[in-house]
Amino acid sequence: MGPGRTVDLRSGARSVRVRAPGKINVALRVGPPREDGYHGIASVFLAVSLFEEVTASETSGDGVSVSVNGQGTLNLPPESIPLDRTNLAVRAAELLAEVSPGRTGVHLDITKRVPIAGGMGGGSADAAAALLACDALWGSGFSRDELAKIAVDLGADVPFALVGGTAVGLGVGDVLTPAISKTPLHWVLVSSDYGLSTPEVYRRLDEIRLRDGVDVDPRPEIDPAVLGMMRAGDALGLAPLLHNDLQQAALELAPGLGDILETGRDAGALAGMVSGSGPTIAFLTRSSGQAVELAAVLDAEGLQALPVQGPAHGARLVPDAAG
Repeated sequence: MGPGRTVDLRSGARSVRVRAPGKINVALRVGPPREDGYHGIASVFLAVSLFEEVTASETSGDGVSVSVNGQGTLNLPPESIPLDRTNLAVRAAELLAEVSPGRTGVHLDITKRVPIAGGMGGGSADAAAALLACDALWGSGFSRDELAKIAVDLGADVPFALVGGTAVGLGVGDVLTPAISKTPLHWVLVSSDYGLSTPEVYRRLDEIRLRDGVDVDPRPEIDPAVLGMMRAGDALGLAPLLHNDLQQAALELAPGLGDILETGRDAGALAGMVSGSGPTIAFLTRSSGQAVELAAVLDAEGLQALPVQGPAHGARLVPDAAG
């Protein structure tokens, strides 16, 4: 049975439900293009309390099918998400099936909450959730570390969505080192309908650097002060340290993002930045109360704003969801 077709669930089919978090890049440094066409990065990933949800259910056929529905703040309709093998969650399930003797046909029902194509790793969270859900459904018995090794083939953000929390990502973001960050930091996320593709943003960054004669460090590093402020939960100290090398490129491609940044800062945010390759904007606030107030102000301005906090846990089975 191919992805996206009508699903024939087994009679009394078992199902497993998993949630996995979106993320923001609190700091993102980007090196020059490598020989393989990718860019080396140094980033601080922070999982936030905005979760994708995947329910994996046994089907009477073979293979993997998928359906998508949307809740919360989305900047593109769920219908824009592929329902074939190009869907990262489908690829995750197929990879796991290759090494799982107990595999069955499976249907993945994805509930989207992370802004679609918003620079927050929503598709990667879907893949991480699918891996964990299918592992439980099929009784594959892989450890979290073993699933993370499978996840590397799906993209740099998938292993992080499995583990969550806070981590420093090097290489293309796939070399993860967990960082201590237990005190919650409070953010407001603003999604928009600007169509920004990640490759396009990276290309524009390269063009800007060539145009401006910028000398780029081939081995980007993270300022240790960023991790120190996160460890201390010091939002005021962290605010001036937020940085995203991709932000200028995103702003040149979608100038309206600059207006959103200005609106949030004027409304009292400690700092704001483009999340990853955009177009989602992340505003740092002093407290959960201020995050709620800022989101209300931005909503009144006609923006799609949502208060969240981080660090959040990685992919996790939803209690009482396993059949």
